[in-house]
Amino acid sequence: MNNTFSDKIRRELNEYKILLRSIPATVVTLFVVSVISMNLLANKTLIQLDWIALDGGMLISWLSFMCMDIITKHFGPKASTSISVLAAAINLLTCLIFFAASIIPSNANDYTAFDSIFGGTWFILLGSTTAFLASAAINNTLNQIIGRCFKKKPDGKAAFAARTYISTFIGQFLDNFIFSIIVFVVCAPIFWDGFSWTVLQCATCALTGAVAELIMEVAFSPIGYRITKKWRNESVGKDYFEFIGKVNKK
Repeated sequence: MNNTFSDKIRRELNEYKILLRSIPATVVTLFVVSVISMNLLANKTLIQLDWIALDGGMLISWLSFMCMDIITKHFGPKASTSISVLAAAINLLTCLIFFAASIIPSNANDYTAFDSIFGGTWFILLGSTTAFLASAAINNTLNQIIGRCFKKKPDGKAAFAARTYISTFIGQFLDNFIFSIIVFVVCAPIFWDGFSWTVLQCATCALTGAVAELIMEVAFSPIGYRITKKWRNESVGKDYFEFIGKVNKK
């Protein structure tokens, strides 16, 4: 039993290493940068009314989901979720470095604003990480399920549009809603002197943000489609698919 478990761990690690070598670096880089930027921008509330509230993270979160959709389409939901975990881990490391820089004293200038922004807030990091990982897993799985419905032309524009638009909208809504509930309903009233959002504001924020991010996804999805088409024509990830094929035969 121990040998079987160790073999499985070793196989998963080998699969992950091959996956990291197989996905083009540009997409992974954009994905990781968008996740880090989304975490920083979420510190600022852009709009707050009785029925709607939006934070700055919505300006970049669409890019994260587009990268996930591209990876899911070509490599599958497991691969996309694995890269999402990597992005979340790099984001946590970056936040730790930012926090260390913010608490190191300096008499060179007044860095109060710098320390406030880059020092971060632990419950915003908790909310964004939890929401991102949950929505990523749902988005990637839903994307593949929808894609399977297009049996005649699974690689066509209609199939790509349907799987990206629907999964992005649902994934973005859940991402925004989970984050808003954790940060602005549960934690903010305690740690931000009573500042809070209502559940209605969280829901409308999530819905409005999902709509706004879906519009951006629609605008840029042709680029995503061309990328997946190019990857398919150039047999990107050949080593990864061969490894998966060998594992499935065993």
